[in-house]
Amino acid sequence: MSTWKQPVSVLVVIHTAALDVLLLERAAHPGFWQSVTGSRERNEDPVETARREVLEETGISTDTGILSDWRIANTYEIFATWRQRYAPGVTHNTEHVFGLCLPARPPILRSPEEHRDHRWLPWQQAAESCFSWSNRDAILLLPEWQKRELKAM
Repeated sequence: MSTWKQPVSVLVVIHTAALDVLLLERAAHPGFWQSVTGSRERNEDPVETARREVLEETGISTDTGILSDWRIANTYEIFATWRQRYAPGVTHNTEHVFGLCLPARPPILRSPEEHRDHRWLPWQQAAESCFSWSNRDAILLLPEWQKRELKAM
């Protein structure tokens, strides 16, 4: 592979003020529900990656809500099934967590190559639906972060 994925990514928990959370189902892995995720490209800083990935995966401009850097970085082992996308020897990824608080549920324009479906769920149910522990844990922090985000609206 000529262009390897960088082992630096973002996780963006998109939610409403009512704590409904947007989850996307991976096209290549039916039943794997997650928030917006994606790897850094070129020399992007994490907030640039978050803005780009939200737009690419959902059609939502982060300017329509409050994008917050939660200042959480999770390092985890990359699933063996996805390691071929990284340079040889790369086994771990560092994921930066963000929240995007929206005033309402906007229309979602999914990328069919990446996601086959989407749904909005109450935060506790969304956390239970995630296949990723880091995604689950981020959603469980949502009530605390939402208080901060609403102060900024």
